[in-house]
Formats: sequence, C-alpha cells, structure tokens
Amino acid sequence: MLSKNDVKNIKSLEQKKFRMEKGLFIAEGPKLTGELLGRFECILVAATQEWIGSRRNIPAARVETVTQEELRRASLLQAPQDVLAVFRIPSAVTSMTDAASRNLVLALDDVQDPGNLGTIVRIADWFGIKDIFCSKGTADIYNPKAVQATMGAIARVRLHYVDLSKSISELPAGVPVYGTFLEGDVIYDTPLSDNGVIIMGNEGNGIGREVGRLVNRKLFIPNWPQGAVTSESLNVAIATAVVCSEFRRRSR
Repeated sequence: MLSKNDVKNIKSLEQKKFRMEKGLFIAEGPKLTGELLGRFECILVAATQEWIGSRRNIPAARVETVTQEELRRASLLQAPQDVLAVFRIPSAVTSMTDAASRNLVLALDDVQDPGNLGTIVRIADWFGIKDIFCSKGTADIYNPKAVQATMGAIARVRLHYVDLSKSISELPAGVPVYGTFLEGDVIYDTPLSDNGVIIMGNEGNGIGREVGRLVNRKLFIPNWPQGAVTSESLNVAIATAVVCSEFRRRSR
C-alpha cells in the first residue's frame, strides 16, 4: 500500500526541480519498468498483485502491492499499466573525447521536446550508438514523457549533460564533427566515418551558431525530387534516424 506521502513524492517527480533535488525519476508500465529493473537502482516498485506474481525476482529496495485505484492516484499516465517504479538517476559521465575517438556518438544542441528526445534515444539504441551528449538547454531525459518515449532504450544508451561547445572544442583534431545544414553536402554523396560526433539541432532553429562553428563536416538530407516544393524541414527525430541509418549502411 502507498501512503499519501508516497503518492505526493511520486507525483513531485513530474517536475525537474524535484527530480534533481531527490536524484530520482519515475517509469511506468510493464515493458518499460521491466527494461529498467536491474539497470538502474530501484528504490520503489508499486504494482498490482498480478504483475508481482508474474515475476520471480524484483530487484528493488521496496515493493508495494497496490490496487488499480491506488495506482491511478499515483500514476502520471491517463491510463496506468499495472506497475510504476522509482529509480535513482545515475551519476557517471563519459568523456566525449574517449567516446567519439573510438565510436559514433550523438550530440544534441537544445532539443527541447521530451518526446523527440526520447525517440532519439530509441533511435540511438537501434543503431548501436551508446552515448548521447546533450547541451544544458536540451530537455531532461528523466522527464516522465521522455522516459516513456524511450520505450526502455534508456537502459542501454547513456546521456550526458555537458557544456556542448566546450566538449566539442576539446576533441582531438582528427575526430570528425558532423552536423546537418541546408548548405551542407548531400549525405548520400559524402564520405562518412565509423567514429566521431553527429550533432542534431533545436526543433525550430537547428544547430546554434556557437556549436555550428565547430562542425567540420556539414551534411544535408535532400528532399525528393530535389528542387520540388516540400515541407520546410524534417522533424529532428526523423532526421536523426535518416542520418544514423546512412552512417550504419556505410559500415555494412
């Protein structure tokens, strides 16, 4: 059973201020919770008897059996799904230089929509990208909407909030830094590497000037047919998928 104080604390995690103060985030639903259990330190699981009975082991500091009504009162979803869990936010940070020197990484310059961010994490997971470096102005990945949008991919992709321009400027000279621009070279005609940084920009303004000046390989995703009147731009998550797909196609 959840106390009124439990419900109050869970509800507070909808706000970034309290997530940062407590170092906690919430995940809901059988699939998402199942993906994160064992990957993040779990301090509380609140679930129906049916869900608890379907699992042999629940790696959580505290497990509470609740009714659907109790779950509804604590949930941040319109339609609660049998289980919610509270996890501790990890503190480990990876160096961009170390990661990008060996592998392909993503960098996000002020991507502000939690749904876009969560989808980008899911895309990174699909294409085997393990590290995403986010500017301070990028949405919080532990926002409940972002967590839900990852569909569990947050268990396998590490996100780091950094001074993006500083981190990129400290990269060794030989590390390629890619970014998407209208004046870039057509991605399908451009040599692509197996390591480096791919920068994706803000939904409305693209890559900012400060970060943009550090890009040494500008890419362009052409519309079809070229020159036709089409949508002004692609959604940032869709553009990320196109770019990552082309990089991985070259690696095959």
